[in-house]
Amino acid sequence: MAQVVRFYETGGPEVLRLEEAEVGDPGPGEVRLRQVAVGLNYADTYFRNGTYPIPMPNGMGVEAAGIVVAVGEGVSNVAVGDRVTYTGFLNTLGAYSTERLISAAPLIKLPESISFETAAAMTMRGLTSAYLMRRIYDFKAGDSILLHAAAGGVGLIVSQWAKLLGLKVIGTVSSDAKGEVARAHGCDHVINYSHEDVAKRVRELTGGVGVNVVFDSVGKNTFAGSLDSLKRRGLMVCVGTASGPIPPFDPVLLAIKGSLHLTRPALADYIADPAEKADLAGELFDLVGSGQIKIEINQHYSLQDAVQAHRDLESRKTTGSSIFVI
Repeated sequence: MAQVVRFYETGGPEVLRLEEAEVGDPGPGEVRLRQVAVGLNYADTYFRNGTYPIPMPNGMGVEAAGIVVAVGEGVSNVAVGDRVTYTGFLNTLGAYSTERLISAAPLIKLPESISFETAAAMTMRGLTSAYLMRRIYDFKAGDSILLHAAAGGVGLIVSQWAKLLGLKVIGTVSSDAKGEVARAHGCDHVINYSHEDVAKRVRELTGGVGVNVVFDSVGKNTFAGSLDSLKRRGLMVCVGTASGPIPPFDPVLLAIKGSLHLTRPALADYIADPAEKADLAGELFDLVGSGQIKIEINQHYSLQDAVQAHRDLESRKTTGSSIFVI
């Protein structure tokens, strides 16, 4: 019997339940996966609270790493005994489990240089960081970015990657302690939005010009300030809504503020092509495996702690990445 976290209605963390379930044999195109570590992502809370509507009841989580223990008919990309990791959306939902059946399609083979724990902590965050750094904008050395939630899982990877590309990184955080974490991972300047005007400070740090790109995972509370932090024809990248959805606005606002560009990307659209996913994953694994990018796993939970893990995540108590260890 496997242990599985499921939920039967949307709501707060308390709707999550740990249950036992039979796994069964893999069908065509599927594998049975013994999981070693499972990723905890802010996106998980969107499934749980109904922001991302899904049928009920359902499993929780979209990212994990483990070992293939059985393969179904037609599976050719992985074999029994392979070390793999995965992330996705509806096609990988149900990651909070000790063992599961999953389509073989989203599985990515893990190099020996990457541990299961590191993989679970970084596959979604790392691939997100990879497309933000390598696909969203044609960065050149000397360009500048404003990075919200700089001490979070994606923030710590993006800031390190940005420094490898020669970028100037301005990060925002909610506390001085998180500011120290952000500085240690590559932020040239840190703004504590609890008591500083972000846009005003960005203008001061850039000689009044603003930054080339803003990566905003916060949403409602930071959107206006993010636009005001951009240089003329700069790019606003909305990658999350931790504080709530962005209110509707007239697109003419983008023209008024300097002919700005805006995009709301989703990881799924940058890894839909297997070749592109392989390229992004390969570059990510090389940088992490060589030590050029360090993955900070600052919170470890067991599956029975899923309720507390979600509470910690939503109350902004976490830094870096969080995982469930099986």
